[in-house]
Amino acid sequence: MAENSKIQWTDHTWNIAVGCKKVDSDCKFCYMYRGSLNETRYNPMVVRKTLRNTFNMPLRLKEPSKIFVSSLTDVFIEDIDNFRDEMWNIIRYCPQHTFQILTKRPERIAKCLPPDWGHGWDNVWIGTSVGSQGSSHRIADIIMQTTKVNINQMFLSLEPLHSEVIIDHKLLALFDWVIVGGESGNETGKYRYRPCEIQWIERIVNDCKALEVPVFVKQLGTHLAKELNLKDRHGGNIDEFPINLKIRQFPV
Repeated sequence: MAENSKIQWTDHTWNIAVGCKKVDSDCKFCYMYRGSLNETRYNPMVVRKTLRNTFNMPLRLKEPSKIFVSSLTDVFIEDIDNFRDEMWNIIRYCPQHTFQILTKRPERIAKCLPPDWGHGWDNVWIGTSVGSQGSSHRIADIIMQTTKVNINQMFLSLEPLHSEVIIDHKLLALFDWVIVGGESGNETGKYRYRPCEIQWIERIVNDCKALEVPVFVKQLGTHLAKELNLKDRHGGNIDEFPINLKIRQFPV
C-alpha cells in the first residue's frame, strides 16, 4: 500500500480498501489474489476499508500527482457503498491531483457518483478494463454512462490482454486514452499467466494512432517477455520493446 507506484501510467497508488470479487475470466489470475497468497491477515474475497493513514494518503501529497484509486479492489463494488463518500470527500479536497479510477463494474458508475458531480470533475478520470473479446461488453457499458453522467476523461485499459480484442473504430474514438498490456504471473502455482500475442498489441496501437487516441503500452506480459528473451520478466521495460510499441502517451 505504498504511496509510490510501480504501475507505469500513474505516480501513486491509493488503496481505500483491500479485497474484491471476481467478475469474469479477465480476473482469473488477478494480482490482488496472487499477492494475498503470502498474506495471512485477510481473505481477498472480503472487502475491508484500509486504516486511516492509508485511506487519507492523498491529503499528504503536496506535489500534483496522478493517483490510481484502489488497485486492490474495485471502487464501484457494492461492499464500498457505505464509505465511498469518504473517498469522494478526499478527492474533492485535492483538486491539484488527478485521480484515475478503473472499474470492472461500469454499470454502477452513475449511482455511485457524488451528488455534486454536476458536469464532471476535471481531476477524475474513469475507465474500465477489458482483457478479451468476451468481456468487451464493458466498453459499451462505460460509454453508456456518458449519456447519464459527464466523465471528462474516459479511458480504456486493455489489460490483462489474454485474447485478441477488436473494437469498432466508432467506439474506440470515444475514449480519451487507451492502456494496453499483456498478463503477468508466476511460472507455477495457482496464479500463472496467459499468452499475449504481439500482433494483438500492435493492432490496438495502430488503431489508436489512426484515430489519434493517446495510447500507453504498459507491458508486454510474462509470455512475451519469455518469448522475446527480455530481462524484465513481466515485459514492462519500454527500452526492451519493439520500436513500433515504444509509445506511452497520456490524454491531453
